[in-house]
Amino acid sequence: MNRRRFLHSLALPAAMAFANSAPARELVPIFESEAKQVPYKYRRREVAYKTSEPKGTIVVDPGERLLYHVLGQGKAMRYGVAVGSDGKEWTGAAIIGRKAKWPKWTPTREHLASFPSLAKWKSGMPGGEGNPLGARALYLFKGKADTQYRIHGTIRPRTIGRYVTNGCIRMLNVDVVHLYDRVEIGTRVVVLDNLKRGGILFEPSD
Repeated sequence: MNRRRFLHSLALPAAMAFANSAPARELVPIFESEAKQVPYKYRRREVAYKTSEPKGTIVVDPGERLLYHVLGQGKAMRYGVAVGSDGKEWTGAAIIGRKAKWPKWTPTREHLASFPSLAKWKSGMPGGEGNPLGARALYLFKGKADTQYRIHGTIRPRTIGRYVTNGCIRMLNVDVVHLYDRVEIGTRVVVLDNLKRGGILFEPSD
C-alpha cells in the first residue's frame, strides 16, 4: 500500500463517522436566524437561576414569558416563549407524556367556530409547512390524562415574548428543537402562577 492509499484508509472511517453523525433532514428548513426576529431578552442563553426544582425540570414563567430548563448548580438554559392570552392561561404542574417531531395539528371547536375555513383540517393538519405547532411538540400530561396543552414550535417567530396563545407554550422552532433533544418522557414541567399583565397589549389568540 502506498502512502496516499494509507492516508486515505485512515481518513475514510472518520469521514464515515461524520456522515453518520449529520443531523437528520427536517421537513421544513429551520433557521438559527429566527432568533433575530425577537428582542434580545427572549433569545436562548444559559443563565444563573435559583429554584427548588431539581435538575432537568422545565419551569415556565408566564409573567416574564420565559422558560427555564434547570441545569443544576444554580444554572438554567433560558428560552423566550409566548403564553396564553387573557383568560386562556394555564398554570400548574405536569409531565411530558409524549414527544413528537413535526406534529399533526387539529383545530379546536373554538378555532373552527372562529375560522370556518379550517374545517378541511378537522381530522388534523399534517406536520410541516403552515402547521402552527412548528417543528416539535412536548405534550403535557397529568397522570395518564392529556391536559391538551403543549410546549411547541411556531410559524410566527415575532409572537415570542407575547400573550397570544390558547394556553400552550410557544417557542421558536430552533429553540424547541434544542429543548426537545434535551428532555425525556416523564420530565416535570411547572408553569408558575405569576402573571403580570399591567400595560401589556394583548393580541388575538391563534
